[in-house]
Amino acid sequence: MGVAPGSKAERKAALDAGAWMFNVVTSVGIIMVNKALMATHGFSFATTLTGLHFATTTLMTSVMKWLGYIQPSYLPLPELVKFVFFANLSIVGMNVSLMWNSVGFYQIAKLCIIPVLCFLEILFDKVRYSRDTKLSIMLVLIGVAVCTVTDVSVNSQGLIAAIVAVWSTALQQHYVHHLQRKYSLGSFNLLGHTAPAQAASLLIFGPFVDLWLTNKRVDTFNYTMVVTFFIVLSCIIAVGTNLSQFICIGRFTAVSFQVLGHMKTILVLTLGFFLFGKEGLNFHVAAGMTVSVIGMIWYGNASSKPGGKERQVYIPISEKIQKHSMLSSQSELGQKV
Repeated sequence: MGVAPGSKAERKAALDAGAWMFNVVTSVGIIMVNKALMATHGFSFATTLTGLHFATTTLMTSVMKWLGYIQPSYLPLPELVKFVFFANLSIVGMNVSLMWNSVGFYQIAKLCIIPVLCFLEILFDKVRYSRDTKLSIMLVLIGVAVCTVTDVSVNSQGLIAAIVAVWSTALQQHYVHHLQRKYSLGSFNLLGHTAPAQAASLLIFGPFVDLWLTNKRVDTFNYTMVVTFFIVLSCIIAVGTNLSQFICIGRFTAVSFQVLGHMKTILVLTLGFFLFGKEGLNFHVAAGMTVSVIGMIWYGNASSKPGGKERQVYIPISEKIQKHSMLSSQSELGQKV
């Protein structure tokens, strides 16, 4: 990335920071709202809720198209089908992984998304990482692991769910960057194509997936005023989360988005301690947080230096993606920390 003179570079830095803050605020907000919804009020239908999130996002993109803010754009149907398959598999995979695994193993699985994304960038985009960039990523992973991973018990079905969840999430996030570049799509354009397809598929299959996961039916749940308020609030924040994910991956890369994403983990932990009491905050959690924040600052410096992370030659990768992508997936929305 060539840095433009003065004001242009500063403007880019300001926009990057804005995009990142938008993602942090909406992601942390939705995690807190979903925690209240699921843990406190017992609304455990994560897949159906994500369908409602995308339906609300579809409504927003439709209004913006109508107002002329989103220009018509083209995305071939096979690409859309592939993206939606990976994205939905990611949501269901993450939910199943959370249900079948201990929280500790679920967190380790989430950390594995970064190495998989690095592998995809090296394989498809011919990206090269400097030694400092690799080491800083390792430091972030170690730090987050220290402060989030407690009990680690593994079972075979949980392991399979975690592998599917990790690969589908990595492929979906890599695909966002690929589609935006290949078809010159802005974040709004891409959401305009993908949100309606995801909303339809998740609202049709979501209730059945949730019935399988929870043995409860979404249509027989007791919807009180408070629960309904939280569902609506969750949907409104989700529009921002969906949009900001696409903006961030478009502006940075999927790997940078994931590394910075662990900053949200640290923020959620910190907020949790302030809002829900100090239990769980001990020396090794504080040490893990410190290590991961140092790693993130190091990653920011290392990856932005010349040679820190650079694409050698851009090779069209649609054919390769078709061959290599059998698993892939999505947004932190249904992701119930």
